[in-house]
Amino acid sequence: MEEIEALGDRLASVRDRIGRVIFGQQEVIDRTLVTLLAGGHLLLIGVPGLAKTRLVETLGIVLGLAEKRIQCTPDLMPADILGSEVLEEGENGRRSFRFLPGPVFSQLLMADEINRASPRTQSALLQAMQEHRVSVAGQYHPLPQPFHVLATQNPLEQEGTYPLPEAQLDRFLMQIDVDYPDREAERRMMIATTGSTDERAVTVLSAADLQAAQRLVRRVPVGEGVVDGILDLVRRGRPETSELMEVRQHVAWGPGPRASQSLMLAARARAVLDGRLSPSLDDVVALAKPILKHRMALNFAARADGVTLDDVIDRLCAPLM
Repeated sequence: MEEIEALGDRLASVRDRIGRVIFGQQEVIDRTLVTLLAGGHLLLIGVPGLAKTRLVETLGIVLGLAEKRIQCTPDLMPADILGSEVLEEGENGRRSFRFLPGPVFSQLLMADEINRASPRTQSALLQAMQEHRVSVAGQYHPLPQPFHVLATQNPLEQEGTYPLPEAQLDRFLMQIDVDYPDREAERRMMIATTGSTDERAVTVLSAADLQAAQRLVRRVPVGEGVVDGILDLVRRGRPETSELMEVRQHVAWGPGPRASQSLMLAARARAVLDGRLSPSLDDVVALAKPILKHRMALNFAARADGVTLDDVIDRLCAPLM
């Protein structure tokens, strides 16, 4: 209990420091912190100019993580991300291969416009996300710990893009839709970023502190009611097992077991972020959309009827409210 309360105070300072640099995106900040506390990866979807890149840079500083960025393009090759082996000659004239690590060897990797990378490059990143190691020339190289991928995607311009396969989408703990800030936040942003001085992020935690927090999150107790609520919610979203007519008619495929695991971890992390000792069903409902949205797909009948995934997930959450 004392550890959770102490961590809650430090995380409040983290939120405050990030909020001084990123304006009008408090929900995005909170969900990003929940993702990192749960040890997961994050997909940010939004139009250009909504501070997605700045958020990742600020997180790296505030959390004391080594941060790198890659700009995904169709000609980006796996070696550009993972690294490659080079042949070099030693003093005695003997030649040997030496591995040069790529930008994936960081603790916080930003993959900008990830859907512009080719499927071959996406699959290389998928292995790093899932196994926390990469394979180059038949040798495995472990990645730094902690390791998190924060990827962005532009929902507007889809020409020349490669939609992420379902297997890779499932590796992201959350999908967060980044909206425009409200008028007051945009006013503060405009004034703060066009003057002679600019607010700078400062380090609050270290990588070791974040790892300790992730271990603490996994020790947070979860009541049976919350466990059953998560199971009911996820299984209700599968057309094969759902008792809801809307799901059987409109959902092509539903969330798998990784959705249940993600909801359990994220609910614990959200409780810790708020300084609470245990998650509730309110946490499950609040996190249902960012965790389930990229793990479900609607069929043609749903599109014809004007049904959206938000509508379906709201219906799934109704019994928990």
